[in-house]
Amino acid sequence: PFSSSSRRKMNLKSERRGIHVDQSELLCKKGCGYYGNPAWQGFCSKCWREEYHKARQKQIQEDWELAERLQREEEEAYASSQSTQGAQSLTFSKFEEKKTNEKTRKVTTVKKFFTASSRAGAKKAEIQEAKAPSPSIHRQASIETDRVSKEFIEFIRTYQKPGQDIYKQCKLFLDTMSHKRELSIEEQSECAQDFYQNVADRLQTRWKVPPEKVEKAMDEVEKYIMTRQYKYVFCPETTDDEKKDLAVQKRIRALHWVTPQMLCVPVSEEIPEVSDMVVKAITDIIEMDSKRVPRDKLACITKCSKHIFNAIKITKNEPASADDFLPTLIYIVLKGNPPRLQSNIQYITRFCNPSRLMTGEDGYYFTNLCCAVAFIEKLDAQSLNLSQEDFDRFMTGQTSPKKQESDSFSPDVCLGVKQMCKSLDLLSQLNERQERIVSEAKKLEKDLIDWTDGITKEVEEIVEKYPLEIKPKSQALAAIDSENVENDKLPPPLQPQVYAG
Repeated sequence: PFSSSSRRKMNLKSERRGIHVDQSELLCKKGCGYYGNPAWQGFCSKCWREEYHKARQKQIQEDWELAERLQREEEEAYASSQSTQGAQSLTFSKFEEKKTNEKTRKVTTVKKFFTASSRAGAKKAEIQEAKAPSPSIHRQASIETDRVSKEFIEFIRTYQKPGQDIYKQCKLFLDTMSHKRELSIEEQSECAQDFYQNVADRLQTRWKVPPEKVEKAMDEVEKYIMTRQYKYVFCPETTDDEKKDLAVQKRIRALHWVTPQMLCVPVSEEIPEVSDMVVKAITDIIEMDSKRVPRDKLACITKCSKHIFNAIKITKNEPASADDFLPTLIYIVLKGNPPRLQSNIQYITRFCNPSRLMTGEDGYYFTNLCCAVAFIEKLDAQSLNLSQEDFDRFMTGQTSPKKQESDSFSPDVCLGVKQMCKSLDLLSQLNERQERIVSEAKKLEKDLIDWTDGITKEVEEIVEKYPLEIKPKSQALAAIDSENVENDKLPPPLQPQVYAG
């Protein structure tokens, strides 16, 4: 509360201005007995903090409820898209944009409640929170960012003066990048690559740090800056990375029928140990999307590749070769269908430490993954040693090479599965008969059309060679015994002669 001297000064100032001040008007609106501040809507500092805290807690609760509701809507939309062909599920970007708009509206309402005359610090915090995509994502990112920052500080302490220099350079780079959000992703990638090179050169030339310690330091630098920059540079809206991700996922779903035999994969999943290795490889390639640092994403690719080599080795009882590895990696990608595959590849290419991509096993395995994705995008009938007709039928879902023959089922398989396979065999035979009948009917129709055209052509040639001349009708001749004999110029008829005698 205000002291007695402060109240006297306020009264004197008011009396000089000719304004009568009632002591009750200076009290806090909440009735706590303290004097309120006009800048805080008539609340005292303590009551204002309580009101602000209550409003923020209410906002956080509403944001959690909003996030849960939007998550349910996304799951329902995804379920409906699976049952109905052509329906498109909500993408993550639309989901995030919807939550951001809703959160911005709520924060604006809270601002109006406290007015624009509140303290500048609280206002700045509200604006920053309004820009955050969602409370859960911001909270998770903050926890991970804090953990990485602490680990980075603990690491650079072991480098003493070079570590202090590294930390200053990293802080300067992050401040610079925060003012370069409007740049294209390629330009931001160039800035990051230049920063890696400058820091490495600085450690080697100025501080004379050994190469092995430089490499370790660069790994920590990459981890620190990319953890803080991840949400700004991974799959940004200014690129078509998300569109490519959806195209690749759609392509892989259409190729679900591809078998290991078609790709000449030297892996037998009937062996339990090999099957476990395949599952681990698929898990590692899917886990790549959950990592934030390019080096960690490369580590997932490396672990997946090593599981593939082990599976090939167990199957063939001999070390695997590069010719065996690439087809198997293609099969693993087709079977796992990793999320946001193109975005992860582009992110690694743009922001990974170039020394890792240019040398070592990480770079080799990453190159093979890029080749596998390129092969999947251009996969055709010739690549699988199939006819174009069979390839088109498999792609459209008319038939599948994975269908198991009913005679090969074990005795303990349920009757429903056997009956289903028999029905599928019958439908396949009927489909082949129908296609054959349609083909023969089209051929007969073509033969009839060709025969009609041939006859017509022959008739036209004969008519042209022997044209038909139609002569005018001639006048009819008169009969001999007709009455009109004047103009016939015939001699007179003979008259009978009578002789006497």
